Amino acid sequence: MLALEIKPRDAKESPDTLRAHGAMPAVFYGPKEGATAISIDAPKFERIWREAGETTVITLRGVGEEKDTLIHDVQFHPVTSVPIHADFYVLEKGKKIKINVPLVFTGLAPAEKAGHIVVKALHEIEIEVTPAELPHNLPVDISVLAGVGDHITAGQIALPASATLLTHASEIVASVTEFKEEKIEAPAPAPAAEGAPIAGEIAADATQPESAAGEQKEKKEKKEKAG
Repeated sequence: MLALEIKPRDAKESPDTLRAHGAMPAVFYGPKEGATAISIDAPKFERIWREAGETTVITLRGVGEEKDTLIHDVQFHPVTSVPIHADFYVLEKGKKIKINVPLVFTGLAPAEKAGHIVVKALHEIEIEVTPAELPHNLPVDISVLAGVGDHITAGQIALPASATLLTHASEIVASVTEFKEEKIEAPAPAPAAEGAPIAGEIAADATQPESAAGEQKEKKEKKEKAG
């Protein structure tokens, strides 16, 4: 289980002053916990955030008794994308929590080798689970997808022993559809403009000047013989 050292923070203290000293403003709250302003080491939080995300229990130490929490919300700098504030949700001991857990697709579907398409319709499912068994993610093995029409439903995903599936069990998580190549038809030839001569007419017209020249030459020769 991951842990973070926290310090109480005066709500009037400037966040910029905290950040200048390598700390980050944050707050924790829960069903039986009022909102409490705290500060945490910024680099340590960033490392834990990358590892834990929003689905790993983090123990907060340093203000009162230890508290098991989940990162509920993180604000980032708009330019650098560095975390600048975090909200922690304090879990109630002995009670299950409702949470969306991300799915991780593993394996290679034989259907993909055959040239078909595997459609991944869901990327997380909602469960209710004890904090001790909260999974960081849930694996989905797509190597069982062999042909068109094969699918995996939410109800087929293995869950921790204490978990109850809240997403409808019949919801499709992944399925196979047939790959169909689109046929591109050649464009039809454009119709000739009204009144435009066709190829044969153009060819016939092209011979007319030569014929007229021949007739004139023949008449000239006859006149010369007669004279």
